[in-house]
Amino acid sequence: MRNYTQAENTYPFSQGSIFSFPDRGRWGNARYRGNCSGHVYKRIFEYLRPRVFTDPMVGSGTSVEVAREMGIESYGLDLHSGFNILEHSILETVGKPSDLVLSHPPYHNIVVYSGSVWGRNPHPADLSRCATEEEFLEKLQVALRNQRAATVLGGFYGLIIGDIRRSGRYFSFQAPIISRMPQGELRAVLIKEQHHMESNRTEYARLKLPRITHEYVVLWQKEADTAP
Repeated sequence: MRNYTQAENTYPFSQGSIFSFPDRGRWGNARYRGNCSGHVYKRIFEYLRPRVFTDPMVGSGTSVEVAREMGIESYGLDLHSGFNILEHSILETVGKPSDLVLSHPPYHNIVVYSGSVWGRNPHPADLSRCATEEEFLEKLQVALRNQRAATVLGGFYGLIIGDIRRSGRYFSFQAPIISRMPQGELRAVLIKEQHHMESNRTEYARLKLPRITHEYVVLWQKEADTAP
């Protein structure tokens, strides 16, 4: 992975912290619920230039398709294929540390995966099956620490996450998860505009406030070999 310095004046996010890609691209499966635009991954790869990339919640495979097209050594893991991020080591499964470990977890239970999108039965390690927001955050923290442990020193780890509104209550997950991770390692919070959402086809009679049309890309850079 290339190191960026102030002297080079090439800090990778100088082009701006807001992403908007109405076209999701040719990568992955557009019918897979919660699928992220491949252009988002392409932009992040262009910024960070990882040699080795791992997605431990790969879903339909969009991220690894983009990475491999760009010549990046990549690994895709997921609960639906037998990898349990709450119990299995990413590092041991892949067999080497990665320059970038980026996940796109469920947004709590907005889209329920095991027993619905895939499989016949609910899986106890499925983050979309968490009973409460606190349980979701606790398990997400475990997942991120697993990602951090799988990241090479100086490499990046992070996630794509969105806010949710339910029964008039608003939940923003990016702020509390940032507070649970090493404060000195936070490097960027990018805003990603959402397009073609299921909720846009639904009318909410009591909704007085704007619809949620954004997500976040949160990135940390690993500074120490020992976990905080």
